[in-house]
Amino acid sequence: MDERLRRAAREGNVIDLYELIEEDGNVLKRIDKVEFINTPLHVAADAGCIDFAMEIMSLKPSFARKLNQQGLSPIHLAMEKGHKKLVLNLMETAKDLVRIKGKKGETSLHYVISREENPQLLPRFLEDCPESIRDVTTENQTALHIAVKNNKEKHARTAMHY
Repeated sequence: MDERLRRAAREGNVIDLYELIEEDGNVLKRIDKVEFINTPLHVAADAGCIDFAMEIMSLKPSFARKLNQQGLSPIHLAMEKGHKKLVLNLMETAKDLVRIKGKKGETSLHYVISREENPQLLPRFLEDCPESIRDVTTENQTALHIAVKNNKEKHARTAMHY
């Protein structure tokens, strides 16, 4: 990815994004052709730049489903960095983003159950995408399995309602 585009994404600079698009109308298309890549949406998600991330989502919604070289989607990165508002904004555009499988087959739901201490996201994920409760990791574990394994009783109770 062009360093100017990476910087614009990291800084949340939508004006620079459109200047780059004006210079090269295929700048985002070339990125989309690569299977595993840090897209501008990944960079914005990592930095917590909500406005830039949502602008990219409107231009290239396919970026939300791409994994980077570490096996993480933009929603995984936003969760990892604690950008909860960005996670919720991304989910508003496509509720099934919670089902994107990253490294080890973990979805955002698996992540929130195993690592996340903020319990507000769990019921939101399950309400928005109840099918996600059946998703399994590469170790064939559902979110409920993970909750029980990690002694997250409250999470397990929440998951059992779905």
